[in-house]
Amino acid sequence: MSETALDAERDAVLAALRPVVDGIAATFGPVCEAVLHDYREPERSVVAVAGSVTGRTVGGAMSEIGMRVLARGDEARDELNYVTRTDGGTLLKSSTMVLRDSTGAVFGALCVNLDVSAVDRAHALLGALAGTAGIPADPPATTFADDIDAVVEAIVDAHPLRRGAGWAALDRDRRLELFRDLDGRGVFAVRRSVEHVAARLGISRASAYHYLSQARAVTDRADDPAGGHP
Repeated sequence: MSETALDAERDAVLAALRPVVDGIAATFGPVCEAVLHDYREPERSVVAVAGSVTGRTVGGAMSEIGMRVLARGDEARDELNYVTRTDGGTLLKSSTMVLRDSTGAVFGALCVNLDVSAVDRAHALLGALAGTAGIPADPPATTFADDIDAVVEAIVDAHPLRRGAGWAALDRDRRLELFRDLDGRGVFAVRRSVEHVAARLGISRASAYHYLSQARAVTDRADDPAGGHP
């Protein structure tokens, strides 16, 4: 099938899912948000949204969860009933269901986010009254924003290798590890992301491209220890 025909097929799938997005949000009410993504344009992947749990709008960017799916390519799988929280502290139970065309290629996702903060508070209250309250695990934070630059910057700033230490404090191995991890999370699948990462780290664009190239070379060697020979 030609790429033009595949794009027409993908457009048809997205069009068919638009009313589903509205139906999901209407069914669960104001605590629910449904978001439809077209990964062919990561910087403005949101093509339909109903509900306002994360505050995103049509034309907005994917989150780092979407970047992770994008990085996995056609190996990506549905991620169901995971817990995360917004930068503002809202606790979410979410599911990300990947969309595939007839060739099996991943081209988008349907995401559902439920605001479970009120349920969590009620659970904590009941636990306290019953004397069984414990310290809840702290779920990871996810940056939801219409601007892809903000998502990239949040990933870089929150990275364990970055927190508490500037770029200059990292040795070469840790610098390569940082770039390798960011690459594995799909950060560099987004246009202009290398420039944004360089700016966030306070290094030149040329240096960022150099470290990315070196990090990918190390990854390739790790994936093919025999050097490609039988």
